Amino acid sequence: MSKSSPPVFGPIAGIAPGHEFANRLELWNAGVHRQTQAGISARQGGGAESIVLSGGYEDDEDLGAVIIYTGRGGRSAETAQQVADQTLTGANLELVRNEQIGLPLRVTRKVTVGHSSFYRYAGLYRVVSHWAETGKSGHRVWRFRLELLPEQSPEEEPAQMAKQAQLFGVEDGEVAEPAAAYGPVPRKEITTLRIVRDTAVTRQIKRLHDYCCQVCGIRLHGAAGPYAEAAHIRPLGAPHHGPDSLENVLCLCPNHHVLFDLGSFGVADDGQLLGLAGNLRLHKKHLPSPVFLAYQRDYFYQPNAEAAGQ
Repeated sequence: MSKSSPPVFGPIAGIAPGHEFANRLELWNAGVHRQTQAGISARQGGGAESIVLSGGYEDDEDLGAVIIYTGRGGRSAETAQQVADQTLTGANLELVRNEQIGLPLRVTRKVTVGHSSFYRYAGLYRVVSHWAETGKSGHRVWRFRLELLPEQSPEEEPAQMAKQAQLFGVEDGEVAEPAAAYGPVPRKEITTLRIVRDTAVTRQIKRLHDYCCQVCGIRLHGAAGPYAEAAHIRPLGAPHHGPDSLENVLCLCPNHHVLFDLGSFGVADDGQLLGLAGNLRLHKKHLPSPVFLAYQRDYFYQPNAEAAGQ
């Protein structure tokens, strides 16, 4: 496979989770990871198609179905230690594109047994979220939460998907999707664990603001009545562990909820919007905690996000 060929997102024909490779060159030849050294295989503006976990970054956390992955950059070529801050550019920015667009990511692990090592393909993951934090070496690093996608059904065999890509002329960087089928969509039962949110808090925040977005003031109406979303300032669950409490929630429209989670804007302690014009609309019975606002600014808000994406 040529290095200049377009990226392939999703499974590779004939390669299933558990498939083993002797070295990085075999990975490259199979098209699973088209970099012989770099841990992220990505194309500028097109997203990242695969990563290799090789233990190179001290801040990585491999929990199996969930991976807290450290972005690229800031390491010394001589010592492999983190010696500088990472930036949300290059391959790191392409991982964010995966999150925003929903592109799957192939993951391969380096396995070391005694004095020898090999590589094992782990399957497809999705990029769920990203944030910045101070790593173990004291430098700012970008972190990405990856979650294993459900096992492929027989109808989505890698070989079949690759054949469809050829038949229907998939463009550079696109994901091959099955042709329209005249019948019910295949279903499978999947068990997941999720944080249970206190719906009383979300109802309260929406009532206080009369379902109006605290950023733009828009009040959406549906067939069942007004609609707004409760956005947690410091996210729930690992690794952030934010509380499900009134001072950690904002009432936002869907657009500003997504932009807030992606770090496109933040909120100063006095309510001034950062990255957007204006001020947060406040209510005397709802004052967001400066501690949580500062957390969002430190970990998620990207002042130069628009410039970095150009």
